[in-house]
Amino acid sequence: GRFKPTTPIDVSPGQMKVGRYLVRDNRNYGMIDVATVLRKSSNVGASKIALSMQSDVLWNLYSKLGFGESPYSQFPGESSGRLPHFSDWSSFEQATLSFGYGLSVTPLQLARAYGVLANDGVRLPVSLLRQQQREEGVRVMRKSTARKVVTMLEAVVTSEGTAPLAAVPGYRVAGKTGTAKKSVAGGYAEDKYLSLFVGIAPASDPRLVMAVFIDEPKGKEYYGGIVAGPVFAKVMSGALRLLNIPPDKPWHENTLMARMGDRQ
Repeated sequence: GRFKPTTPIDVSPGQMKVGRYLVRDNRNYGMIDVATVLRKSSNVGASKIALSMQSDVLWNLYSKLGFGESPYSQFPGESSGRLPHFSDWSSFEQATLSFGYGLSVTPLQLARAYGVLANDGVRLPVSLLRQQQREEGVRVMRKSTARKVVTMLEAVVTSEGTAPLAAVPGYRVAGKTGTAKKSVAGGYAEDKYLSLFVGIAPASDPRLVMAVFIDEPKGKEYYGGIVAGPVFAKVMSGALRLLNIPPDKPWHENTLMARMGDRQ
């Protein structure tokens, strides 16, 4: 498609005006590529990518990932979340949807969406019980696209990303942080946050997907990588050992960066 991991995006000066509103980054990252947009959680970069796409195409992608619909897990009280129809989007809403504002999703929905990436672009049915036979899934994206995204998400869990604390010793992890102000009547709270990390392990041969949501974290820190990342690392480490999933071969961050450059 239009974007590759190495496609350059200018996010200077660290903010952009969309309609009457501003989209901001934590700092000015200047000229970066798509992989770095993910690694650094650049809201400006994500917005530019979203705004370059037709709204119906973007909405269809969200829908295929399972947002805005019930996961049909048979779990009592499950929610379909909320995904506004693209015909109701303003340009600002189209931009902010790309980094998690303007829609609501449950932890299960988000885990299922990352399951698409872990399963090479195929969305599988959700079940709380082990199934005797593997059910047929629905292809949401090309296998090559899913693998490129997973490779880029590995860089998030490095010293150069937003979630080094989500790393699991001995295993390659791919994932993404999220930090959002909580929705309240009339807008968003200024001092209440939802912090999250969603990850896949082992990234080399995915077996598990885990979503960690921390509702209104206490203390000075509230960023997803700092608050939810360590919880993911601890629980995922135990799960991998419990399931006897063998560790990955050792790798170096420079190897990952080279791999991203190759997958163009």
